[in-house]
Amino acid sequence: MINQFPFGGYGFLIGLGIFLFILCMCFVGGIKVVLEYERLVIFRLGRYRRTIGPGLVYIIPGLEKFQKVDLRIVTADIPRQEIITRDNIPILCNTVVYYKVQRPADAINKIENYAYAVRQYTQAALRDVAGNLELDSVLTEREKVASEIKLIVDKETDTWGIDISSIKIQEIELPAEMKRAMAKQAEAERDKRAQIIQSEGELQAAENLRKAADVLAGSSGALQLRTLQTIRDISQDPSEKLVIFMPSSVEDVVKKIMK
Repeated sequence: MINQFPFGGYGFLIGLGIFLFILCMCFVGGIKVVLEYERLVIFRLGRYRRTIGPGLVYIIPGLEKFQKVDLRIVTADIPRQEIITRDNIPILCNTVVYYKVQRPADAINKIENYAYAVRQYTQAALRDVAGNLELDSVLTEREKVASEIKLIVDKETDTWGIDISSIKIQEIELPAEMKRAMAKQAEAERDKRAQIIQSEGELQAAENLRKAADVLAGSSGALQLRTLQTIRDISQDPSEKLVIFMPSSVEDVVKKIMK
């Protein structure tokens, strides 16, 4: 009887060993390690099946494919863009958006590239919100503008399984001529405040002098003593020579003091 295997009984064992080796490699190839902040979206024969992770997971080689999704907060810089405010002033503005994936299956199945879509939608929302405000409002109410942008973007991206954590307006750049005009306005405002403060000081000083004059006018002795004190202060400088004509009333006061 002719043996059906080319190497006798060993041929069967070799074939079996090769089959088991391929089977083992296929099994090992389906084992995946998913990190704590990652999830795997599994598709079987093109259809969504499940979302798995973290830890040690298994997918069926050849039948199942996966896409990895990062659940950490992503920081996305929105490029600087020109915006025309409601009062027709062009400004350059750039923002940053912080977002994270909440539902990995929706982020993969409902939008082609959720990271690109978030950036583009934020840009559009920034133009809409800032374009409906005047320049003063955009400059002084950044937090309010950013909050309105966040509400618009968060409402749209929620259907994609994306959560917008925060949106910040980093920089607002004005045209050069607008900067010069604002600098002149600020300088004029500072001069105005300085003049107001100076005039208030002069008014207060005049009021104090008036009160002092009223007090001195009510007492002749106090007036004479004040005159003597002024003379003493002036005479302390030896380089000065003064000729003082003292009224008789002052002499009387001095005599009374010397007694």
